[in-house]
Amino acid sequence: MQRPAGPADPAQPHSATLIGSVQRAMRLLECVAGHEHGAPAKQLARETGLALPTAYHLLRTLVHEGYLHRDKGLFFLGEAAERLSSSGAQQKRRSAVVDTLAHWRDSIGVPVYYAMYRDGEIEVICVSDSPGVPAVEEWADFRETGHAHAIGQCLLSQLDDNVRRDHLDRYPVQAITPYTVRDSHALLRRLERTRRMEPVVERQEYALGTVCAAIPITVGTTAATMAISLPLHQADRLLPAARQLQAEVGRHLGSLAIAISI
Repeated sequence: MQRPAGPADPAQPHSATLIGSVQRAMRLLECVAGHEHGAPAKQLARETGLALPTAYHLLRTLVHEGYLHRDKGLFFLGEAAERLSSSGAQQKRRSAVVDTLAHWRDSIGVPVYYAMYRDGEIEVICVSDSPGVPAVEEWADFRETGHAHAIGQCLLSQLDDNVRRDHLDRYPVQAITPYTVRDSHALLRRLERTRRMEPVVERQEYALGTVCAAIPITVGTTAATMAISLPLHQADRLLPAARQLQAEVGRHLGSLAIAISI
């Protein structure tokens, strides 16, 4: 007796594993997306090659699920489809940032960090490193130790005084290493002396044996930074590498300004 083919049977034709109704619904979605001012069911059925009753059934289902909406007999993309589109665009921007950081990592020969100050928190958005140029291990929470690393100091230097003090009230200055700034007054004096477009440099304040530099990126009211790190024995490379990164960021600031909303 011949054994019936199961769902995972490699002998089963590939087309048999596809769900026809899903394929037809996707064709309808693509068709609606091509009509900026909407289209009626009859036109959508004709353009997708579907029988009108089938098209009506799928269109009603897509409207019910929020992927389409109907207005005066015309079908338009709904909120659920727009959310998918927005998520796809966000992923594309994130991928572009990841690729850019990887290029700078390889061309400069340092790990590269991208961080933002968002909703009252320090967020490290992306880190690009490799076995040959490893990133600093986050052994103490970056959000709570902004006073101790170049990323945090660079972001805090871009904030107005009230926001900066509020952050330090929530995350008080504390010693992380013997080189960490000792109190909030000393940190605030340092931040006030920070020149607007100068790299912020930190030597062993967050991690012993490591030096870091961060460059400010301000787009509108958003504070962001690109940073690098090096082992202490390569400290002489830190500022030249930071300047090189700053020049690269300057050339790509337009695309970074878009990606800053990741």
